[in-house]
Amino acid sequence: MRRLTHPLLRSLLGLSPPCVPGALGQRRSPTLSPKWSSLRESCSGRPELVTATSAVNYWQKVFETNRIPEAQESSEYIVSFVLGAKTFQSLNSRSLHTPLTAVQQEQIQQLSYKRLERMPLQYVLGEWDFQDLTLKMRPPVFIPRPETEDLVSLVVEEESRKCEKNSGLGFPVPVSHPVILEIGCGSGAIALSLLCKLPQSRVIAMDKEEAAVDLTKENAHRLQLQERIHILHHDVSCSSAKQLLLWGPVDFIVSNPPYVFHEDMASLDAEILSYENLDALDGGDDGMRVIKMILALAPSVLKDSGSVFLEVDPRHPNMVENWLQAHPDLLLILRAIHKDFCGKPRFLHIQKQRR
Repeated sequence: MRRLTHPLLRSLLGLSPPCVPGALGQRRSPTLSPKWSSLRESCSGRPELVTATSAVNYWQKVFETNRIPEAQESSEYIVSFVLGAKTFQSLNSRSLHTPLTAVQQEQIQQLSYKRLERMPLQYVLGEWDFQDLTLKMRPPVFIPRPETEDLVSLVVEEESRKCEKNSGLGFPVPVSHPVILEIGCGSGAIALSLLCKLPQSRVIAMDKEEAAVDLTKENAHRLQLQERIHILHHDVSCSSAKQLLLWGPVDFIVSNPPYVFHEDMASLDAEILSYENLDALDGGDDGMRVIKMILALAPSVLKDSGSVFLEVDPRHPNMVENWLQAHPDLLLILRAIHKDFCGKPRFLHIQKQRR
């Protein structure tokens, strides 16, 4: 399972300071010293001998020289990917010290050049792990962040809690077949993970971006989950309800919507600004533009006691609670606030009240 360390997580989340080297409009030609070709002469003094270990060391230095974030991790992931491994640590001793072929060296070089252009590692490799799945990735489709795995876990836990509650009623109840709506599916990471974690479930996944819809479809077919998912090229609005209800009312709405405050967009890292779809991040002046649309839609498509699970900015829980109190006609209440692995309030559980 691929994992990024905390500094790069902050970078991907746009929490790091504005990046000067490599920022938009300020790109420079990468510094390559020593040249890749001369590496053959420098490895143990033996011409033509380039190993996985020496390649990682070389490209790490190049990345550091060019101030690429997480230089060691970037070089390790690229080399291990070319060698067919998930992580550098999973390579055995023989793989680490066997000379790389000319083709492998060329592949490493081409991928490393992309990283030098500040392309996110997920796009460089063309795939990334989320939960227990390996998903295809390509720009500009939003890259799923590691903390969003907790959003999936919260939905699974709530479904398990409901099943346990029903099993204790003392009389037979039908097997649960939850219907889940994901709004803003991106690569399909959340939707497809839920299908795997909840084998009886069905998912409706929607996104306004055609590139995201196409990538979700591709990932669904690769994982052979296409029979249990309906993927819609559609924006979220109250008018969406009629089309969504063709599959019946849903048990859960789950979304990692655009929630970055517009004033914070300019401070996002170069990897994000250069390659990702900024509409998947920009939540408007208060970061709640899409959040409000989701909550306005929810009562029309949720079953009674159905739940909405949202990933939000840490400033949003109080704002969402106040907004819900100002709109009592929606019959939605904030049930719980969950923290991410940094201890910040990040996930909201909102429930529809019975009429």
